[in-house]
Amino acid sequence: MAAASDNLLAADEPPPMRVLRESGGSDFLLTADHAGRMIPRRLGRLGLPESELGRHIAWDIGIAGVTERLSAALDATAVLQTYSRLVIDCNRDPSMVSSMPEVSETTLIPGNAALSGADRAARVREIFRPYHARIEALLDARAATRRRTVLVAMHSFTPVFKGESRAVQAGVLFNRDARLAAVLLTLLRAEGDIAVGENAPYAMSDTSDYGVPMHGEKRGLPHVEIEIRQDLIAGEPGQAAWAARFARLLPAAAAALPP
Repeated sequence: MAAASDNLLAADEPPPMRVLRESGGSDFLLTADHAGRMIPRRLGRLGLPESELGRHIAWDIGIAGVTERLSAALDATAVLQTYSRLVIDCNRDPSMVSSMPEVSETTLIPGNAALSGADRAARVREIFRPYHARIEALLDARAATRRRTVLVAMHSFTPVFKGESRAVQAGVLFNRDARLAAVLLTLLRAEGDIAVGENAPYAMSDTSDYGVPMHGEKRGLPHVEIEIRQDLIAGEPGQAAWAARFARLLPAAAAALPP
């Protein structure tokens, strides 16, 4: 164990995850790797003004509200990450430069410049590993009782990225296994009122993502990653509407798969 003086998180700071409906009856397990934007007191604000910490570089705007409502609608267990992706990105392998970026989009992150090995290790030890260990423990418990699990990773994306507008309103992402994604894409497109992206605005890979490859693909679970454009879910009405939409469509998609 690290000495108290070496700890990143103080004893009175929140744990790196919130778990909703741990005993939920749904087949679905939801994750939100970028739900929070807290920064440990020890790190100050990473040298950034508060205005930067409200942007997408710090968290996935709106996705916590969508995930909370979707968890309630489905009676699904959900795991939401507490700390900013600028401290450590829980959807990246910690060995990658983008895990603790010195530059995010075009913004310099002074508090991530020239991090020591001990600095990096503390972020991995106290935020990244406990978050993913909690997901693993939940999945292990479900597997032990032969309970079906459908993994859904919840994310949001910016309407404009580096000056380029994005027309896509919702994206369905997958890597090697497109079973659930293919059905969900068909259902979303049939809605007729939204622009849907297939592996857009991002394409999933082993280097762009960590959660789905680690917890979904390696276990052979049906899974999908959902991306929703942030301007559509910045407020509560949008969050409620998108949660209701996916509360309808996800069970229909999962029901179309073999048990």
